[in-house]
Amino acid sequence: MVTKTAWIFPGQGSQIVGMGRDLATTDLGKEYFRKAQDILGWSVLEVCQGDTKILSRTLYTQPCLYVIQCILINLLKQNQTNPNFLAGHSLGEYAALHAAEVFDFTTGLQLVKNRAEFMDNVVGGKMVALIKFDRLYLNEIIANVPNVVLANDNSEQQVVISGTPQAVDKVSNSIKAKRVIELKVSGAFHSHLMKEASEQFQVLLENINFEEAQVPVLSNVEAVPRTSKIVLKENLKKQMTGSVRWRETMISMVEHEVIRIVEIGPGKILSNLFKKEYTQITIKNISSLSDF
Repeated sequence: MVTKTAWIFPGQGSQIVGMGRDLATTDLGKEYFRKAQDILGWSVLEVCQGDTKILSRTLYTQPCLYVIQCILINLLKQNQTNPNFLAGHSLGEYAALHAAEVFDFTTGLQLVKNRAEFMDNVVGGKMVALIKFDRLYLNEIIANVPNVVLANDNSEQQVVISGTPQAVDKVSNSIKAKRVIELKVSGAFHSHLMKEASEQFQVLLENINFEEAQVPVLSNVEAVPRTSKIVLKENLKKQMTGSVRWRETMISMVEHEVIRIVEIGPGKILSNLFKKEYTQITIKNISSLSDF
């Protein structure tokens, strides 16, 4: 039996101060950090070693995570390691597409830079995570409250709702949940309130050349393995306003006989979601050189 492996990439919220320091000791890391500084106009390494508040700002978080994930991807590939499937959570989808060779490192970083700028400019929204709740009742409430959506369907017992502060508060106050956690974000990501930012980004995305994926990628908005550059670009266009269907992504991977998960990037957010739902899956985390 062939052991099927999936590489998965976390998104915003997984960042940790100090990440990437050891990667700067490698030739590949030095090269990527230098290229990133040329594109961004600031040092990823300095921001990652600096203040939590600055690193947590969308404008900086997204490029920092993408750069570090790409260094780890290419160090893995130097070791002749390749997956059978790829997926990323929100921002993580860009690292997944780079790993699939849909676009090169610098093209992806330019996209992430613009995405972060557009998203950072959106204010006035709110996002709240709900843990352990009645899913049917939640769906019913959301259907009857305007300006709020299910933004991240992370697992059977963990979701994020997004929308106007009033609408999000109305839903979170109406549902019984074990935990209700307000996310530290500036806008209502993955909702219709990101429409203007999404439209600006789509214009930019239209002119970017995509290649056919060398490894199937499960996009956030579809949760189905795809290699078509046309489909993958269309899915990315919908991502900023669409829901992150991570629960379905996990189901799809299990259905495709994935038995090994490698989470690439800081933290263990996605690994823990798999661990709780699928005890039969082997999990590895790669966030630094010591993990190789």
